Amino acid sequence: MTNTTASLDEALALRALQALETDPNLSQRALARELGVSLGKTNYCLRALMDKGLVKLQNFQHNPRKMRYAYLLTPQGIEEKTRMTWQFLRRKEAEYEALQAEIEELRRRVTPDAQAQER
Repeated sequence: MTNTTASLDEALALRALQALETDPNLSQRALARELGVSLGKTNYCLRALMDKGLVKLQNFQHNPRKMRYAYLLTPQGIEEKTRMTWQFLRRKEAEYEALQAEIEELRRRVTPDAQAQER
């Protein structure tokens, strides 16, 4: 793993892979808007995904505007997106459970105080 891919924000990479799977014809500018990050950060992310072998760049052969490209997920990219999605889901479920436990603890603390104030 290179320094570029090691420091790539996993949440951003997952969102980029999801967006490119939905629409491989997104321009970098459109992808940047969708991700809510700068064009430079989007370029950095795409390069890291390509370096990692998760995305490949394909230009449109029959397009008169030869500057149009498609960012296609490789089989490895599809597999990695699935792995990252499962990790993200497990992390969010753990956060949800921790938040529920915190809410219950706060309720236990507040309930006796609220009852005492009513008397």
